[in-house]
Amino acid sequence: MELAFIPSPSRGVLHLGPVPLRGYAFCIIIGVFVAVWLGNKRWVARGGRPGTVADIAVWAVPFGLIGGRLYHVITDYQLYFSEGRDWVDAFKIWEGGLGIWGAIAFGAVGAWIGARRRGVPMPAYADAVAPGIALAQAIGRWGNWFNQELYGKATDLPWAVEITSTADGRVPGTYHPTFLYESLWCIGVALLVIWADRRFKLGHGRAFALYVAAYCAGRFWIEYMRVDDAHHILGLRLNNWTALFVFLLAVLYIVLSARKRPGREAVVEPGAETAAGDSGSAADKDVKGTKDAEDAEGAEDGAEKTDASGATEAPEDTSGADEADAAKDAEGVTNGADSAKKG
Repeated sequence: MELAFIPSPSRGVLHLGPVPLRGYAFCIIIGVFVAVWLGNKRWVARGGRPGTVADIAVWAVPFGLIGGRLYHVITDYQLYFSEGRDWVDAFKIWEGGLGIWGAIAFGAVGAWIGARRRGVPMPAYADAVAPGIALAQAIGRWGNWFNQELYGKATDLPWAVEITSTADGRVPGTYHPTFLYESLWCIGVALLVIWADRRFKLGHGRAFALYVAAYCAGRFWIEYMRVDDAHHILGLRLNNWTALFVFLLAVLYIVLSARKRPGREAVVEPGAETAAGDSGSAADKDVKGTKDAEDAEGAEDGAEKTDASGATEAPEDTSGADEADAAKDAEGVTNGADSAKKG
C-alpha cells in the first residue's frame, strides 16, 4: 500500500536562459515584501508616516541576511572548512543556510541605524514589524522544502515529506516536515501578536518581545525533532539552548518593561502628526478661500441687481419731473394768452 506524503520538488532551481530562479531565494524575497507591507500598515495605524518601514528595512534586510549567514557558517563551520570542503561555498547563500538568531540580531542593528536616521524610537518600530517578521519566517521556511533540507525524524504520517535527494548524506524516505511545522507555528505567532497588541495595547517593544518568546517556544520542540547534523551541549542541540536562553530574555523584558514603562507610546514618529495637521490646515484654507470667493461673487451679483434696479427707476422719476415742468409751462402760456386778450 502506497502511503500519502508531501512530495519534494525534483529540483530547487529553474533556469530562465542564463538566469537561475531559485525557490529558496523567492521564498526569502516574498517574505520580506510581506513583512514590509504588514509593518507599514501597522506603523501608519500607530501614527507613523507611510514609507518609514520600507526606508528602515533598506538597512535591516541586508544586515539580517549577513547576520543569518554568519550564524549558520559559524555554528556549522564543518560544512565549509573541514577536509574536502570548499570555503567559497560559505558565500553561496542561495544554496540555503540562514540562522534566524543571527538574522534577527544583525537585522536589529540595521533597523536601529535606520530608525536613528529617521528619528523614530526603535521599540515602537520593532512592535510594528513583529507580526510581519513572523509571517516572513513562515514563508521563508518553504525554501527549505525546495532544497530538501532541515526535515525531522522518519515517519509514515500522511503529511510526511518525501526526501529524494542523496546529496550531503541524505537518505531518501519520508520524514517529519519540520519546515511545515515551523511555518504553521510562525503564522500562529503572527496572529497571537496581532491579537495581544490590540487587546492589551502593547508598547515599548513588548509586542516584539512576545513574538520572540512565542517563536522560541515553538522552535524548541521543532528543533528537537530535526535529524540534520548539529552541535550538542548536554544532550541538547545548540539551537535548543539558544531558543531557551532567548525565550527567558524575552519574558524578562516583557515583565520589566511593563513595570517601568506601562502603556504604549503616544507618538511613534515625531512630525507625522504635524504634517497631517498641515495638510488639514491647507484643506481648510482651500475651503475657506472657496467660500470667500462664493460670497464675493454673491455680493457682486447683488450689486449688479441693485444697479440695474436703480437704472430702471431713474428714467421713471425723470419722466415724471419732465411732465410736471411741461404742465407748468403750459399753464403759464395760457395765463399769458389770457392776459394779452384782456390787454
